[in-house]
Amino acid sequence: MSPAYTPVSIRQGFGQAYQAQPQYSYATPTNSLQSTSTMASLDHQQQQQQQPQSQPQHQQQKFDWPDSVRRYVQRSFQPSNLDPNVTRAEMEAKLKEIIRYTQDCGTMYTTDWDAMPLPQVLIKSERQQALMQPIAPPAVAEPATIPAVTTVNPKKRKSSDLSGPEQFGAGTVPWRSAKVVALEDRISKPSTAMDGPLPAKSKFQKNAEKRQRRGDGGYQSSYRSPSPALPAGPIVGLNKSLEKRYLRLTAAPKPADVRPEPVLHQTLDLLKKKWRKDGNYNYICDQFKSLRQDLTVQRIKNEFTVSVYEIHARIALEKGDLGEYNQCQTQLRALYKAGLKGNSIEFKAYRILYFIHTANRTALNDAIADLTTAEKEERPIKHALSVRSALALGNYHKFFQLYLNVPNMGAYLMDMFVKRERLAALANMCKAFKPDLKLRYITEELAFESDAEAAQFIIDFNGQDLLQEREDHITFLTGKAGQLFEAAKAEAFRRVDLKGQL
Repeated sequence: MSPAYTPVSIRQGFGQAYQAQPQYSYATPTNSLQSTSTMASLDHQQQQQQQPQSQPQHQQQKFDWPDSVRRYVQRSFQPSNLDPNVTRAEMEAKLKEIIRYTQDCGTMYTTDWDAMPLPQVLIKSERQQALMQPIAPPAVAEPATIPAVTTVNPKKRKSSDLSGPEQFGAGTVPWRSAKVVALEDRISKPSTAMDGPLPAKSKFQKNAEKRQRRGDGGYQSSYRSPSPALPAGPIVGLNKSLEKRYLRLTAAPKPADVRPEPVLHQTLDLLKKKWRKDGNYNYICDQFKSLRQDLTVQRIKNEFTVSVYEIHARIALEKGDLGEYNQCQTQLRALYKAGLKGNSIEFKAYRILYFIHTANRTALNDAIADLTTAEKEERPIKHALSVRSALALGNYHKFFQLYLNVPNMGAYLMDMFVKRERLAALANMCKAFKPDLKLRYITEELAFESDAEAAQFIIDFNGQDLLQEREDHITFLTGKAGQLFEAAKAEAFRRVDLKGQL
């Protein structure tokens, strides 16, 4: 039976240097024989290169291999890492190529050998790439010395610059460059550039190598782990839970975590009952966001989807949550454009009032331009357009009449900007009515529920000294209040809540 390796006489000197460092002993006797033979072969080739042919009488010098290289060779032959599809001869040849390449480039001591892919992994990767790509013509080895690293400006990199030593093509590994001399040629015809000391590297080259090591561990390989295949279509949920907390997705959704549409129908009915019974907005909002997420990941867009967004938008309006309302409103607009049925007239009117509140004139004009002639005659939209016209004309009398008669849930949106409009109207009253004005008139014109509410509104803006009690009524001193309410008006119109604005 033939031995597993070929003894090399020069191994004695290498073995003595290695015995001085017992902490790097091999894991098993089999691996020791395999990795020892590989390192001995490399050591023999290195000494052949370093010994000039004209001085055979000089004693051969030992090459000090880095400990990280030894551990890399040992790890390659561990039984747990061996691959039955890759022969030992192929692994040894690949190890020689890898180590010789890093030695020729001067990066043997700076390469992160612990992160280096094993030779069997690289061999299988090359086989797979050879099957996927057309066979390229064989590269012609040049007898010239190994070229130095070319510095490239990363901001001006072109596709043609990817053939240098720092940028390798997608189909070849670094040591397969056409400009690198073949291993056999280097053994028989050693390069004179390797006999002397390595040329000093510039500061820019050292910084470039540091950046490269930080990016990929000091080694660039064409091997890439296979990416997971994209799903052919939308997933179908398998979760049967009616209630589920909302969690922002950080990875591809799993069917076991997503509820199918029939379960989502039951969830919506449950949420409506709980909202009427408990009125817990934080819980309801979280559950609706989870419901909407399950609809989105399954790409469900139908009338049920429209109803979910409409109900959530109404609840958000009732609680003054403009952020959630605006998200629902944006999705509803896309669903209505897709031809799905719903309460489009109601929510188009809300959209106009929302843009009035946020003072977004551009979006308001776009929303009005999208309306058809028939839609403009619908009561909710007609009311919203009348509100916009009254404010544009400064007709606060008509505006507060419209405020008292709002269809659907538009009053919740008007409540968000009625305060600033009252300040604007009161500032105009201070200019038109001097020296005083009955508080009852202000109550009726500005749509307050009572004189007490009107008086409290004035007091909230430090106008308590402007109210005087007469025999049969309370008077508001408009002649002295003009400057105060002009400043309050300017401040109110300067601060517009854009929460949730997209």
